[in-house]
Amino acid sequence: MFKIEAQDSKARVGVLKTAHGEIQTPFFMPVATKATVKTLSPQELRECGVKAIISNSLHLFLRPGLDVLEAHGGLHEFMGFDGIIFTDSGGFQMIREGFFIGVKEKGIVFKSPYDGKRYLFTPEFSKEVQMRIGSDVAMMLDFCSEYPADYETAKKATILTSAWAKKFPLGDDKQLSFGIVQGGTYEDLRKKSAQDLASIDFDGYGIGGLSIGEPKGVMHKMVDIVNSILPEGKPRYLMGVGSPMDILKSVMQGVDIFDSVYPTRNGRHGTALTWEGRLNLKKGEYKNDFRPLDRECSCYTCENFSRAYLYHLIKEREILGMRLLSLHNICFLQEFMKRIREEIKEGSIERFKKEMEKYYR
Repeated sequence: MFKIEAQDSKARVGVLKTAHGEIQTPFFMPVATKATVKTLSPQELRECGVKAIISNSLHLFLRPGLDVLEAHGGLHEFMGFDGIIFTDSGGFQMIREGFFIGVKEKGIVFKSPYDGKRYLFTPEFSKEVQMRIGSDVAMMLDFCSEYPADYETAKKATILTSAWAKKFPLGDDKQLSFGIVQGGTYEDLRKKSAQDLASIDFDGYGIGGLSIGEPKGVMHKMVDIVNSILPEGKPRYLMGVGSPMDILKSVMQGVDIFDSVYPTRNGRHGTALTWEGRLNLKKGEYKNDFRPLDRECSCYTCENFSRAYLYHLIKEREILGMRLLSLHNICFLQEFMKRIREEIKEGSIERFKKEMEKYYR
């Protein structure tokens, strides 16, 4: 299922095998919460080199519903994406308004924001939903506590997540199963959660409940604690992280998989990621800038349009501007991950980090 092929200190290059093909790690997944990466088509994703995305099983369970997805033969056929699809369980929606009702020992009670109906998601039911959706990797049902969370709340999240992990069905050739480590920002709880999850033979392990407002230093400290405990031979997935330096630092801590709305959300708000840092295309300095967005990028946006044109589109709030910047940002992160893999193979990941620190903090 997962094989490490090269290593530079803690950073490693590996291959994850799924029902819809193999993918080299470390890799980044664009977020397709409701079966779409906002403003972008599956063809555009493929042309950017995207081989994996993540969708949300709770959202898809509510709309369009399992009957529609199954009638199409699963999520891949429904959305026209032939790559690898991860599905989150919906546990993260505990900290989002409009969904969460309460926690029971058996699972989480969610409310549909569409019709008010209530649903109890247990570990077993969460896995069933994800199986019927047809994703390649199913994330376990977890208790994601908010930040900041008091110790008792984080402890409850740790205890219930561990209990639910024991009930979440393990994976097979059709669908892999990943556990999720919780514990908030408390060292002892992170250690406890990582130990509990590591004792279960999951195909991989998510690191959840981070990148939700805590200081960066705290996040990386928790990642270090968790990775010192999780099995070396299994992939580690830091959920919700997508900024270039956070990815790079986490790779150097032994993380293999990432996802975030960071590139598309920034694109929709006028910010581009480039090899020379972030560009805010809302600034007037780009009004007469006829250079491409990034001279080192060969994406559709950079090969066809100037910074001046993109500035104009963003200034006028044209959807095309949001699309073009989102497309570029996704392509940039795919190239960024490719570069990381190359640097690990060459044993120069530390040098690459110092190079990128000139542009990203």
